[in-house]
Amino acid sequence: MDLQKEINEITGFKNLELLANQVVEGFISGLHKSPFHGFSAEFAEHKIYNQGESTKHIDWKLFAKTDKLYTKRYEEETNLRCHIIIDNSSSMHYPKVKQFGINSLNKIGFSALASAAIMNLLKRQRDAVGMSIYSNEYEFYANEKGSERHHQMLLGKLNEAIQKPAEKKTTKTYSHLHLIAEKLKRRSLVFLFTDMFQSDADEDALFEALQHLKYNKHEVILFHTFDKEKEQDFNFSNRPKRFVDVETGEHINLYAENIKQSYETAVVSYFSELKLKCGQYRIKYVAADINESFNKILTTYLVERQKFG
Repeated sequence: MDLQKEINEITGFKNLELLANQVVEGFISGLHKSPFHGFSAEFAEHKIYNQGESTKHIDWKLFAKTDKLYTKRYEEETNLRCHIIIDNSSSMHYPKVKQFGINSLNKIGFSALASAAIMNLLKRQRDAVGMSIYSNEYEFYANEKGSERHHQMLLGKLNEAIQKPAEKKTTKTYSHLHLIAEKLKRRSLVFLFTDMFQSDADEDALFEALQHLKYNKHEVILFHTFDKEKEQDFNFSNRPKRFVDVETGEHINLYAENIKQSYETAVVSYFSELKLKCGQYRIKYVAADINESFNKILTTYLVERQKFG
């Protein structure tokens, strides 16, 4: 059985890689050059060709323009290393989505599609990508590789995360970020996708874990995924409702209007503190409201990265 083919045919994204390709192709054609130009400046270093060396890596396009022979270097130490971290706790599967698509995403869906698009960009540059997926346990880890087989394996794991909603899985972001930070021995570009909701740890522990990711001079980008309408603005009809914590199963019955103001104040304060801490730790903060256009969020980040990276 072709597992990847089966995954693409069943519920979830029909073809995650195809969607990612469409996003990337549209973005690149709009800019007329790679959005990751300067992203891994050490990649594809040129040096003058010396007679007697192998002709395997001669850049013939450059030769046509300059009439001089240069070779491309693809040494491991000059390639970009990237590690993608995905929070797969139950809260990331909110809200429930019947059929995933680029215009129909929940938090885990956004994270998976954005990851696939970023992986596609890095694959074009022969850069190495690794991945960690966690919830209340460390569900998956793969170190950084650049092969096509490795790329397809990571796509399969992303599809698996989308299609198997986690039941009452709490978030252990702070503890798993410490573990991942210890695993990343070499300087890497780190993408973290999480809603930053914790049920059993204070904010300081979470911020300390974020700071740990910076210890080895990693470049860290936090895609803070959330549903602004519900999780920040608390826009629910003012009828008695039962609100259930999808991670713990705990519930409370109340009228939304009775706590809307205090809830919104608390969440806005937390989000502001999160942005402030990211600024202090030199972590790039990207607000990813799943109600906004996926293309807008990802491409706005990539444009900024191109200009200021």
